[in-house]
Amino acid sequence: MIENRPWGNFIVLSDSTNYKVKKITVLPGKRLSLQRHQKRREHWFIVQGVACVTLDEKQIPLSAGEAINIPLRAIHRVENTDKKELLVFIEIQTGESFAETDIERIEDDFGRVNQ
Repeated sequence: MIENRPWGNFIVLSDSTNYKVKKITVLPGKRLSLQRHQKRREHWFIVQGVACVTLDEKQIPLSAGEAINIPLRAIHRVENTDKKELLVFIEIQTGESFAETDIERIEDDFGRVNQ
């Protein structure tokens, strides 16, 4: 089932007690919230397009075939820096909880910052 968001969409490919796998599509020029998680780590594998990943204080460019690990409690975001092509990546979550409530939004283009 596709979950639409203001920045694009995602679909859960696999949901287990000890991991979750999502296919995430980011629209051209859009970005996800600057966020962190207390209960999960993430691994992102880019399959299409170009990304700029914020990982704590670093800006890391990635393209198809490249990957990055997002450690527990790291401040992170992904942005589709292309103005025409979709960014598609596979996200693998591991940890204690994969609930959407484990998202602490620090900054958000769509007004969804945690109060």
